[in-house]
Amino acid sequence: MRSESRHPAAARRLAILTVTLLAAFGCGGAESPESATEAVRTFAFVVNTPSTFWSIAEAGLRKAAAEFGVEVEMRIPQTGAVDEQQQILQDLLARQVDGIAISPIDPNNMTRLLNDVASRTLLITHDSDAADSKRLAYIGTDNFEAGRVAGLEIRRALPQGGDIILFVGRLDAQNAQDRKRGIEDVLAGTDIHILDTRVDQADQARAQENAEAMIVAHPGLAGMVGLWSYNGPAIVSAVRAAGLVGQIKVVCFDEEEATLQAIRDGVIESTIVQKPFEFGYQSIRLLDELSRGDHSRIPANGLIDTGVTVVSSANVVEFSRELAELIQ
Repeated sequence: MRSESRHPAAARRLAILTVTLLAAFGCGGAESPESATEAVRTFAFVVNTPSTFWSIAEAGLRKAAAEFGVEVEMRIPQTGAVDEQQQILQDLLARQVDGIAISPIDPNNMTRLLNDVASRTLLITHDSDAADSKRLAYIGTDNFEAGRVAGLEIRRALPQGGDIILFVGRLDAQNAQDRKRGIEDVLAGTDIHILDTRVDQADQARAQENAEAMIVAHPGLAGMVGLWSYNGPAIVSAVRAAGLVGQIKVVCFDEEEATLQAIRDGVIESTIVQKPFEFGYQSIRLLDELSRGDHSRIPANGLIDTGVTVVSSANVVEFSRELAELIQ
C-alpha cells in the first residue's frame, strides 16, 4: 500500500482521479452495431492508499478503457482508513456500477461487506486478496512467493548474516502478511534474524520516523526491508541521514522513482517490483469478460498471478526506460 510525499504533483493528480477515464481514453475506434445499442458498462478500481505506485495501474486502466469501450473509475481513500474504503464501496453500490476491483485494506474485518458487494455486483480483488470473501478472483502478485524472492535478495545482500527489521503500513493487509511469511520462510535456519516488524498505518511521516528510531535503537543493524512502496524511500532517507549508506543493506518493494534512484546511487541493494500496470489492465479485462458471462479465464484456485521482477544495479537503467515507455 502507500503515499509518496516526495511527489506532490503526482499525489495531487491521483487524489482527484475519481473521474471517468473513458472521457479521455475510452472513446477511440469505430462503434460497432452492438455497442451502439448496448449501455456502456462502468467498472471501479478501488485502491488501498494514495501512492504514485497507482499511477502505473492507472496507465493499465486507460488502456483497458480504450480497448474494451468501458468506463473506468479509480477510487483512492486519501487516509488509507478502512472506514473510508468502506464508504467508497457503499457509494459505488448506490450508483450500481457493473463491477468492482478492490485492494481491501483489512480483508478479515471487511468480509461481510465484501460479500454484500459480491451479491450485488461483480467483485474481484487486486494487489491484496480477500480469500475468505465471495470475490470471484484475485489479480496480482503471489505475495508469499514475492516475499520468498525478497528473502533471497536479503540473503544475497547479507552473506555473513545479521539483524534486520521489516517495515510496512499495515499487517492486517493480506499482501503484508504473505510477504512477511515468505521472507521468514527463506530466512529460517540462516544467520539473518528479524528483530521486529514496524507498522506505520500508511502514514509516510511515521514510516520515516520508524526507520530513524530503529537505527538509533539498534546500532549494529545490518539490514532494513520495506514491504510497501513508500517504505523504501523512507528507509533511504533515514539511512542517509544517519551516514550509514553501505553499512545498512536495504531491500524493498516496488518502483517508486526515489527507490530506483537509490538503486542507481548504491543505497538500495534491490527492489521486488510488481506489475501494477497489469493490475489495472487485467482487472478491467476480467470484469468486462465476466459482465458478458465469460468466466473462462478464472483458474480453479481463483488466483491470476501477474509475477514480479527483481530490479538491482544490474538492470535499473533498462527497467526505468521500459517503465517510462509503459506509462507515457
